[in-house]
Amino acid sequence: MGWIIAILFGTAVVLLIISLIKTTQQKSQLEQQVEHASISVLNEVQELEKQIRNMQLDAEITAQQSGAMETSSEERQMLRDMLDLYKRGYSVESIAAKSKLPKTEVERMLTPYMRRKAERGMVAQ
Repeated sequence: MGWIIAILFGTAVVLLIISLIKTTQQKSQLEQQVEHASISVLNEVQELEKQIRNMQLDAEITAQQSGAMETSSEERQMLRDMLDLYKRGYSVESIAAKSKLPKTEVERMLTPYMRRKAERGMVAQ
């Protein structure tokens, strides 16, 4: 009788250990799935933010150039990049260095956007 109780107790302990191991494995698999999903969502959000920023810049460029001659896609991309850097607080000198253009050319391209920013500041005061 004592042997039967010992065997049942031993079996219960083994089953408990197996259950804990399986639960831990399932939790780690679930954590990995959640981590992959969160990384995927984060990447999608970053891509959407980039697209939104490009659309906002394109809208501002289009509004500024309405009625003007259509620019090539390379010029538009360059202006988009310059405007993005300018709106993030980069100086004209650093934008010129990054785009490998003379400072005067960068100033010429950004002047319409600089003026509007200054006008907004004047209205707020």
